[in-house]
Amino acid sequence: MLRLFRGAVLALMLVPSAGTAQDFDAGTEAYRNSDFSTAVRQWTPLAEQGNAIAQRNLGLMYEGGQGVPQDYAEAAKWYRLAAEQGNANAQANLGYMYNNGQGVPQDDAEALKWWRLAAEQGDASAQYNLGVMYNKGQGVLQDYAEGLKWYRLAAEQGDASAQYNLGVMYNNGQGVLQDYAEALKWYRLAAKQGNASAQANLGVMYNNGQGVPQDFLTAHMWYNLGASNGNQLGFENRDIIAKQMIPADVSEAQRRARVCLASGYQDCD
Repeated sequence: MLRLFRGAVLALMLVPSAGTAQDFDAGTEAYRNSDFSTAVRQWTPLAEQGNAIAQRNLGLMYEGGQGVPQDYAEAAKWYRLAAEQGNANAQANLGYMYNNGQGVPQDDAEALKWWRLAAEQGDASAQYNLGVMYNKGQGVLQDYAEGLKWYRLAAEQGDASAQYNLGVMYNNGQGVLQDYAEALKWYRLAAKQGNASAQANLGVMYNNGQGVPQDFLTAHMWYNLGASNGNQLGFENRDIIAKQMIPADVSEAQRRARVCLASGYQDCD
């Protein structure tokens, strides 16, 4: 199942202008010390002078209610000022605001506009969101090939949700020829980042012998990992497949799942 949109990711960046670096850095230091009101006080004059990164950061502060009362309209205002100067993260976040109708009227066309601008600058979250919009036909004509294109760009930057959705598309033959081996590749990449749906779907692939030789032991391991991360399909299928396995193989699958989890999903083969 496709997952839709995500919120802004907070990641403070260095200010490009040496003349305002001291004030900006003071705001950054205050933020890192959870002194949000001081961060807002330091960044506001810079944002009012047109500093795009300070504007973007104020947008985050107002959206999250950090150092100021939460105010989506004020967040959208600052995101827009930064976005109009070409700040990709502000563009992505403004798209998110339009998609959800937070601080601005809900408007899929505006969301697409700002996400496209951010995506064309390489913002992975915007690329992912464009993929969702094209796949669902939300605010734009449904176009699986275009959705696949944007998912791939985000997936190649390591976006786990995009990797998972690429796996779904290759598994189902949406916008591309059905290719179990390719689906398996993208599921595996997402699964190794802890994506529960990808973990459960890897279980399905091993369970059914799709793109790999059928292997109940490995299927149980991935189902178990998906279930441990809250995936209902993994939970149900783990218990179903266990009834088709001998107790020693179930124990081995459980051991492998523990090793995989302890290694951060890297030692899973």
